[in-house]
Amino acid sequence: MTVPHDAVVQPPPYLDQDLGTYVPGAVKKLAKLGLHTVGDLLRYYPRRWSRWGDPATIGHLSVGEHVTVDGVVDRSTTRTMRSRGGVILEVVVRNGPQTLLLTWFAKHAGALRHFEQQLKPGTVGLFSGVVKEYRGQLQLLHPEFEIDDPMSFEDEAQRLIESRRPRPVYGLTAGLRNETVVSAVEMVRRLLTPADIPDPLPDEVRGGMPGIVDALQGVHHPLDDTERARAVDRFRFEEAFVLQAELARRKARFAAQAAVARPPRAGGLLDAFDARLPFELTAGQREIGELLARELAAGSPMQRLLQGEVGSGKTVVAARAMLQVVDAGGQAALLAPTEVLAAQHARTLQTLLGDLAEAGMLGGADVATRVTLLTGSQGSAARRRALGEIAGGAAGIVVGTHALLSEHVQFADLGLVVVDEQHRFGVEQRDVLRAKAGGVPHLLVMTATPIPRTVAMTVFGDLETSTLREVPRGRAEVVTHVVPADKPAWLERTWQRIREEVDRGGRAYVVCARIDGDAKKADVDGADLVSDLPADGDAGAAPPPRPLHAVLEVAEQLRGTPALRGVAVGELHGRMSPEEKDRALADFTSGAVPVLVSTTVIEVGVDVPDATVMVVLDADRFGISQLHQLRGRIGRGARPGVCLLVADAPEGTDAATRLGKLAETRDGFELAAVDLELRREGDVLGAAQSGRGTSLRMLRVTKDGDVIERARVAARELVAADPDLAEHPALDAAIQQMLAGEREEYLDRT
Repeated sequence: MTVPHDAVVQPPPYLDQDLGTYVPGAVKKLAKLGLHTVGDLLRYYPRRWSRWGDPATIGHLSVGEHVTVDGVVDRSTTRTMRSRGGVILEVVVRNGPQTLLLTWFAKHAGALRHFEQQLKPGTVGLFSGVVKEYRGQLQLLHPEFEIDDPMSFEDEAQRLIESRRPRPVYGLTAGLRNETVVSAVEMVRRLLTPADIPDPLPDEVRGGMPGIVDALQGVHHPLDDTERARAVDRFRFEEAFVLQAELARRKARFAAQAAVARPPRAGGLLDAFDARLPFELTAGQREIGELLARELAAGSPMQRLLQGEVGSGKTVVAARAMLQVVDAGGQAALLAPTEVLAAQHARTLQTLLGDLAEAGMLGGADVATRVTLLTGSQGSAARRRALGEIAGGAAGIVVGTHALLSEHVQFADLGLVVVDEQHRFGVEQRDVLRAKAGGVPHLLVMTATPIPRTVAMTVFGDLETSTLREVPRGRAEVVTHVVPADKPAWLERTWQRIREEVDRGGRAYVVCARIDGDAKKADVDGADLVSDLPADGDAGAAPPPRPLHAVLEVAEQLRGTPALRGVAVGELHGRMSPEEKDRALADFTSGAVPVLVSTTVIEVGVDVPDATVMVVLDADRFGISQLHQLRGRIGRGARPGVCLLVADAPEGTDAATRLGKLAETRDGFELAAVDLELRREGDVLGAAQSGRGTSLRMLRVTKDGDVIERARVAARELVAADPDLAEHPALDAAIQQMLAGEREEYLDRT
C-alpha cells in the first residue's frame, strides 16, 4: 500500500524508537548487549552501584573487600606481557605516604589508550573495585574510576552532592565503557514522560512504592541510597507481580475449562493393584493418592506438581492415578525426558502390575490393561504395533519420550498426562496433547528434586504442589564419603571397596561426566556441571579446570586395575543405541557385568535393588541436586550402600561445602536449601533465565521469597476480579513483553 504524499506518518512510541536517534555514537556498542530501543535501554538496570562517598584509607584495605579509595596518580606504565601475551597497564595511586596498584589487562595496547590518557601523573580521582593481592602487593583489578574535575560543577555544594551519589555500574561487553552506558541512559531518561510508559503496577497494588518514571530515575540516577533502595524494591516487586499475574491468569483459564471426570471404579484395576502390592503404602502416599483421586473425579482438569524425596515412591502414586483413569475408560500417557528413563518406567510399571498389564495375552488377569512403550528409535515393526495399541485403546498406559507428540500418534481417549523429571513441556506440545485428548487432559508433573517454595511459586506457580517426604520402610541406609582425588592410596581403596561389594553380590556404578576423553568428541551427556573457578583473568587467578574423567577411558582403566581383576566392567552412555543401553542395564541388573561405568543417564528412574556402591568421579564439578539423585540409585533394596565422591575440593570452597553437606545428610529438602544458597540464579531457573529480553533483572528467587509471596497474593486477587485484565492494559502489555521469546517456553515448561 502506498502512502499519500500529504499523509502524516506517526513516529513510533518513544519506548519503541531506535537508539540511533538519540545516541548515534554508541548504538553499535549498545547493540552488542541486545539494546536497540529506548525501552530496552531504560530497562537495562545497573548490575550494582558504587559508593564514592567516604573513601577508604589505602593503609586499611583488606583482601576481598569492595572499596573506593581517593588519591593522586603517581605513575603509569604500559608493557607487553611475555608469558601470556597481551598488554598490561599498571597505575600507582598515592594517598599521602601510602600507594595502591591499579591494573588493567588487554589483548592490545589500543584497548588501554583511553585509560592512559585519563590517568596521567597528577590526576586526582576516586577508584573503586575489589581488593586483590598479587605477589604480596595489594591491587585493584580493572577498577571503576571517576576523575575529579572541579570545572564540571557549578559550585562546591553540587560537587559534594554528586560525590556522594550512588554511581550505577552496568554489565558491559568488549569495547563498551560504563560511562558510555551512563551517558546514553541519561540522554533517553531525561526525555521520558509518564505518558510514554504506562505503569504495569496498578495504583491499588503499588501503594507507597514509587511510580515507574520516578523508579527509573531512582535506579539509574539515584540521589542517595534511600532513593535507590526504593526503586530497586519497586522493580523487584514488579517483576514478581507481572510473572505471578500471568501464572494466576493461566491457572484460572485452565481451571475454567472442562475435563472428563475420571472417578474411581470399585472392583477395577486400581483395587486389584492395591490388593497385590507387596508392601504397605506410606501415610504420604495414601494421603496424596486420595487427593489425586478426588481431583481426577472432578469435571475441571487437575494441575498438580508431585515432588518427593529420592525413593519416596512417586512412581507408585502416579501408577495408581493412571489406573484410576484407565478404570474410568481413559488412557494415561507418561512422558519421560530420555529413552533410558522411558524404558525403565515401562519395565517398572509392568513389574508392578504383573498380569494386570497383560490384557488379551495368555495368562493375563481378567481385569487388565497394557503398558506400551513408544520412543523415537524403535524399529518400524515395534512402532507400528505400539501405534495400533495406542489408537485402538488396548494400551491403557502409554510410556514414551517426545515421540508421543508425533502427529502419527493418536489416542483413543487420553485422560491423564504425567510429565516426569526435567521434561520441557512447551505450549505447542501441550496443545498437541490437548488435541489428542479431544479436550483438556488432567496433568501431573513429577520431580525427584525437592523444590524450595520460592522456586515452586515461580517456576510452577500455576500448579498445586504435593510433597512426599516419607521413604518407604525397608530401604537400606547409605553412607557417603568424600575421597580426595589427589591421594592415590584413597583411590586404590575405592576400587578395593567396589571389589568387596561385588564379591558379596552387589553392583557398583562409576559415574563420569564425559563419554570420550578426546576433547574434540567429548560431551557431558547431561551432567549438571558447576565451576568454582574465579572469573577474573588476572595473573593470580586459578589455573584452567583439569580435564574431566570420561566413560571410555575409565572403563578401560578399571579393566586393568588389580583390585578388579576378573570383574566384568560395562559401559553406558548417551551415544549407545537403545538396544545397547538395554543390554548394558540388563547385564548389570543380572550381575553378569557387576560394574557399570556410566554418564548421568542413570541419574533418575534406574532401579537396580542389588546396586550398593556409587562412585562419582569429579564430584566437585557436579551440583548438589544431581549428586543427590545419583546417590539415590543405590540402597534401593535391603543391602546398605556406600557413595564415594572423588573430588578435588580444598577446604573453604563452595565445592567442599556442597560435598560436606551431602556427606552429612540424605535429606533432599535440606540439601535443596543449601543448593539454593550456592547456585547462580540462572542455574535455579534454567536456560530461559539467560536471555537478555526475558531475564529476571532485579528479582532473586533464591532470596526474595517474601516478595514473591506478596506479589502472588496481590496478583491472584486482581486476576480474580479482572480475569482478562481488560481494566489493566499496562499490566497485560507487560505480560506480553515478558512472554516474548524464551520466557513463554519457560512459563510453559510444565
